Amino acid sequence: MTGRGSAGAPGTGQPGLSDEPSVPYLDLRAQYRSIRDEVAPAVARVLESGQFVLGPEVEAFEREFAAWCGSRDAVAVNSGTSALHLALLACGVGPGDEVITVPFTFVATVAAIEYAGARPVLVDVDPGCGTMSPEALERAITPRTKAIVPVHLFGQPADMAPILDVARRHGVRVIEDAAQAHGAEYRGRRCGAMGDIGCFSFYPGKNLGACGEGGALVTGDPAIAARVRLLRSWGEERRYEHLHKGFNYRMDAIQGAILRVKLRHLDGWTDARRERAGRYGRVLTGTAASPLREAPDRRHVFHIYAVRVPHRDAWRAHLAAHGVQTGVHYPIGVHEQPAYRDLGYRHGDFPASEALADEVLSLPIFPELTDAQMDRVAGLFRAGLPSRDRVGETAGAASR
Repeated sequence: MTGRGSAGAPGTGQPGLSDEPSVPYLDLRAQYRSIRDEVAPAVARVLESGQFVLGPEVEAFEREFAAWCGSRDAVAVNSGTSALHLALLACGVGPGDEVITVPFTFVATVAAIEYAGARPVLVDVDPGCGTMSPEALERAITPRTKAIVPVHLFGQPADMAPILDVARRHGVRVIEDAAQAHGAEYRGRRCGAMGDIGCFSFYPGKNLGACGEGGALVTGDPAIAARVRLLRSWGEERRYEHLHKGFNYRMDAIQGAILRVKLRHLDGWTDARRERAGRYGRVLTGTAASPLREAPDRRHVFHIYAVRVPHRDAWRAHLAAHGVQTGVHYPIGVHEQPAYRDLGYRHGDFPASEALADEVLSLPIFPELTDAQMDRVAGLFRAGLPSRDRVGETAGAASR
């Protein structure tokens, strides 16, 4: 899942949201201040080298990221969407094939399947944690199924053991959408290293974010890695000799250098996110906000701290009016997006996904989030939603 969602940034003019909220949804400036003295020389090193696309900094990041994920190879690209696209092509997905994924995700997951020429087949999610339902997956397998793309939603791994079992029994590939799951673990294994390929996004707001666009895929198959390296750079093995019809999906060297710096801090940032999420669970107890479930055999990295709340839109407006920035990931399932109506699905086809889309609210979560900021969020929930807001939202929903 490579998308950003609707977080609402300072200065966007969102109604009721000040330019400087007292509790921002994300504070990348605080992160930068903590590593500024490491980032500056890394960027300078690239500028002095004169090698601005791929090159030694990107190669070093690939080695370090592969080792960190517990995988043999990593291939850096220009976005998480590009990683998904190339992963599908490297697995031989093309016209006439079906690829199974979920509707409760950012549209890039489904778009990449269509980029490869295949047909997206959607299955519902587990209502407790929002990841792919293995039972629904089993029912969706057909002779045309070529790959499965489970989404590690919000930083929590999908239930990979039964998903991998289904894939093995039916002889299909598994491509993990780990765009939000850097460092997440399932039964001790890191996301991205369990299937045939794992795909990551390094969009700036991600747990491991570049200062611009970026992505990567990891794999234990050297043949897949070699093919993707060709496809990301016009299919060239040697300059101006094109073995495959490829793409311009290369990573900039400055992004590789910055990601190397940030990777050294990622485990600490993850521990801080998990601690902040644990505190949220305590201070929100007894309020209207019900966190999505963290499964006991999984290590959630909380790229997004999602709660289910009735009257979600009214709560979001109420929090914004009191200086608390929030996000909604995702208010419309892919199957109900105007651009994807041609998939042939209708409202009611995926009840768990649709319920989450109606109720999920993303609260501020980042390593530097303070106790005072969290207490402000929790205090607003404890005080309750003004009755006029609930009535107004109910009337608005009835008119749609």
